[in-house]
Amino acid sequence: MADLAAGAGRDGLQPRFPRFSAHFRWGTATSAYQIEGAVTEGGRGRSVWDTFAATPGKTARGETGEIACDHYRRYHEDIALMADLGVSDYRFSLAWPRIQPVGAGPANPAGLDFYDRLVDALLNAGITPVATLYHWDTPQAVEDAGGWMSRDTAHRFADYATLAAEALSDRIRWWITLNEPVIVTLLGYGLGTHAPGRNLMLGALPTAHHQLLGHGLATQALRAAGAEHVGIANNHMPVWADSQHSEDVAAAAAFADLYNWLFADPLLTGAYPDLRWLDRGLPEQAAVDLPTIAQPLDFYGLNYYSPARIRAAAPGSELPFELVEITGYPRTASKWPVVPAGLRETLVGLTERYRDALPPILITENGCSTADPATAEGTIDDQDRIDFLHAHVAALCGAMDEGVDVRGYFIWSLLDNFEWAEGYGQRFGLVHVDFETQRRTPKASYHWLRRQLAGTA
Repeated sequence: MADLAAGAGRDGLQPRFPRFSAHFRWGTATSAYQIEGAVTEGGRGRSVWDTFAATPGKTARGETGEIACDHYRRYHEDIALMADLGVSDYRFSLAWPRIQPVGAGPANPAGLDFYDRLVDALLNAGITPVATLYHWDTPQAVEDAGGWMSRDTAHRFADYATLAAEALSDRIRWWITLNEPVIVTLLGYGLGTHAPGRNLMLGALPTAHHQLLGHGLATQALRAAGAEHVGIANNHMPVWADSQHSEDVAAAAAFADLYNWLFADPLLTGAYPDLRWLDRGLPEQAAVDLPTIAQPLDFYGLNYYSPARIRAAAPGSELPFELVEITGYPRTASKWPVVPAGLRETLVGLTERYRDALPPILITENGCSTADPATAEGTIDDQDRIDFLHAHVAALCGAMDEGVDVRGYFIWSLLDNFEWAEGYGQRFGLVHVDFETQRRTPKASYHWLRRQLAGTA
């Protein structure tokens, strides 16, 4: 692997990527509710995010994904941007309520037609589609019947996977079942800060198992319909104890079990981590489902943003740990610490924990929100994003040099978009979107990345 160019771009010298294998997959990533808009068109049903965002006080400034980036109408423009950028792959999500409006019954022809057109346009542009079945937009009717607290939802999800794969697996070779089930469990059902907005605290643990069961059943359904490559996209973070005191070390281990290993161990080892510290937890039949959950994976998707620092909670707290602010690092516009070494730590840690059970890794999300100041010439100088991406690719290379098998890197995100409960205030895109006019403007990071991928930097 070639040496990285010294220094970032503050002095005018733009950093360069090392050389990668010609087979390494470079991509951008998005999700349906964050960019598509058109929430009532083409027979699409209502999702939990439609309901949540329309509830006063749930999202910043009351913003919703009703229009978002209008990708439903502008996908040709967005594909042209990707083709110009030079990425090989595009990770996007299918909207469950667009394909199956109430989460049961036959597929909606108009919904499938949209994804037919999208996939064909990607292939015609020479871009490989990588489809995520579930990026948090549960049909509202499924939530009304219990959502991920109900075991039945796993079977509904498998039915949806069958419909999607039977229609699209002749052209989509790469499939991701779930995106970040940990966030659905912790923020959606545990704390209520994401849809569906339930505040169950540790009572949310059944949603972890039911999502994993849904993954296993959907993996079987995808393969039965001819899918070639099937994986999952899990969020992982290094967990640092606030001190070496035994109480803080134990608290950090408990948080890592809940955040990282609860969603990885069943997939890769066929067993759950030790969760005996919980006073309530997984469904009684969880052990019976483990063989279904532990379907062989063709790749393991890793989403990485930042680490967590943990200390023991005060006596009487419902949880045995609490988060501590990480200091001493630069921060993104979303106030997350920028710790590129955490990506290397995560990759090496996964490899050491799972060894031969770990399939090849795709970095399915990595990126940052920046302030994106406009220049007098109308360009958008997001040098902080360039520095972020360069440093994280360098950390990725370090992990690969240590023997970690990484096959691809997907940047979050192609476009500025609806950033969940943060609304439109956080901009993660390589391309700036004016949400009033829908005008797309490639940022400095887009042009920098284009040169990297073309090998002309």
